[in-house]
Amino acid sequence: MDKSAKKLGTKLPDNVKLLKDILPAEDVLVYTFRTADGKSCAAVYTDGITDKESLGELAAKPLTLAKAPKSREEAKKLLYFPEMKDADDAESAASEILAGNPALLIDGIAGAVVLGTKKIAVRAVTEPQTAITVKGPREGFIEDIKTNMGLVRRRIKSPALRLDTQKVGKYSKTVVSVVYLEGITDARIVEEIKERIAAVEIDGVPDSSYIAQFLAKKPYSLFKQVGTTEKPDVFCAKLLEGRAGVLVDGSPIALTLPYMLSEDFQSAQDYFVSPYRATITRLLRLAAVCIALFLPAFYVAAQLFKLQLLPFALLMTISGGIQGIPLSPSLELFFLLVVLEILIEASVRMPKYVALALSVIGALVLGDTAVKAGLVSSPAIIIVALSGIAAYTVPDLTGTLSVVRIAFVIVAGSIGTYGILLLTALILYYLLSSDGYGTPLLAPFSPLIRRDLKDSLLKTDIYSLRSRPAVFRGKNKTRLKVRNRRKDNG
Repeated sequence: MDKSAKKLGTKLPDNVKLLKDILPAEDVLVYTFRTADGKSCAAVYTDGITDKESLGELAAKPLTLAKAPKSREEAKKLLYFPEMKDADDAESAASEILAGNPALLIDGIAGAVVLGTKKIAVRAVTEPQTAITVKGPREGFIEDIKTNMGLVRRRIKSPALRLDTQKVGKYSKTVVSVVYLEGITDARIVEEIKERIAAVEIDGVPDSSYIAQFLAKKPYSLFKQVGTTEKPDVFCAKLLEGRAGVLVDGSPIALTLPYMLSEDFQSAQDYFVSPYRATITRLLRLAAVCIALFLPAFYVAAQLFKLQLLPFALLMTISGGIQGIPLSPSLELFFLLVVLEILIEASVRMPKYVALALSVIGALVLGDTAVKAGLVSSPAIIIVALSGIAAYTVPDLTGTLSVVRIAFVIVAGSIGTYGILLLTALILYYLLSSDGYGTPLLAPFSPLIRRDLKDSLLKTDIYSLRSRPAVFRGKNKTRLKVRNRRKDNG
């Protein structure tokens, strides 16, 4: 029989030895002390992630001033911890010890009392760098799942809120929590998410992106299939719409399911400005994505195959700029797009002040020198720069847009505008045929759900959003009841 499955007996030395056999690491320490009548006690804990001051003041001190308890229930009455639970076997006790919760052992009492004294250094709750807003909450998720749960509870104070946790990872034992609102979220979606997480057999889960790949119906898809957010207010808003969420310990990025492509064109700030402004901004993001994808490809196709696509005055300007360029239009654009990706990757991973200097060098020195040397043309640099800037209007799609943009340039250089149209049709067909957890990726446009159009690329006023999105098929459809609306309108 494996040692980790053995029960903890009544003899303190045997229990300590059993736990140390399972946890032989040097940072797993044993703190021994005695009760007032001389009974031996021991606390096995992990140094660095256990609050040793609380362990001494709230556990060791009360026991040293009292007579030895005769049972675990009696021992709990002497301790001052709000969070305590029993551990009957060595495996469960060792798991808690590694999580930062020490196991209290008392000679003559079988089993252990697990004390909630976990203390892990975490960063402060600040605004996430990937979702900065002018108006709205400034809070963002951090790497501690307990803090993230509290941020969600703070916004949804309802007994219907469920946070079902389980541990994933053979060695990491990462806590993963499925968050949903009972009675609002479709129970079938919740069960499928739990089943997929429970079926994961992996050594460790360093980040929520690992869980996202297991939750995706098509893990090799170029397009994302799981929604992500770092803002608690956005996360809670999606829960209230009928989605389910996933929080992963050690990651500030929360997952939401089901996912629709239109989510990435929305921003948290859209709900703090007028509906007209929000609608214009969302349509502007859509236009920027089209510019990022199609502008370089049409530039290449116009030069190689269809010069009449360009106005005559613009054609003459471009013709003057591309004279003497040794590269073909497709190779020129491909080269510049690769250089752009290299500069972006280098600037993200370099120290902040070095990245600033790199941006200046890349934009001014390399660009200006390349044009003067006759390696690339000025119109090509302008087009690549505009395409790169436009892609970042939708940050969550930037990686996908970068890959698809290069594919469009390749087909445009090979077969011209026909290649662009064929690749566009192929991508649209793929998106139309994709869904996740019963929700089409292009909903509410395909299939067309008129009621859900009110908060998609369009944004209407709050009074029109009386029902939850029909695409999620939740039983509780009402989210807003308006009284005295006619009186408010005068």
